Amino acid sequence: MLPKSKVDLYAAIRRDSRQGLSNRALQRKYGVGFLTVQKALSSAWPEPRKPLPPRATRLDPFKPLIDEMLRADLDAPRKQRHTIKRIFERLLDEHDADGCTGRRRPGRRPRPLRGPGARHRAGR
Repeated sequence: MLPKSKVDLYAAIRRDSRQGLSNRALQRKYGVGFLTVQKALSSAWPEPRKPLPPRATRLDPFKPLIDEMLRADLDAPRKQRHTIKRIFERLLDEHDADGCTGRRRPGRRPRPLRGPGARHRAGR
């Protein structure tokens, strides 16, 4: 059975290396590469994960337009400010923002629950 965490994997590789297994045998046994075995033998702690770069969204091209609308709203009376729905409608009408919809496809409804907990959730 393979170790569950990387720390456990490193400990198992070091333990088996002390018992005389070669680097290639360690690679085969644990299904890892040469560099992983070398890192495990050189350090007890694995390197921390690198943070992922932020993902782009469909709304990114329209963010400057939305910011501009909201800046204009700072001077407007409270009742005349943009709502989220109004901003969305303006993006669709004025800027052809068809790709930024987050709506479900037509005909896709959540299925009703079945089983022991179904009657408790049906009353929502």
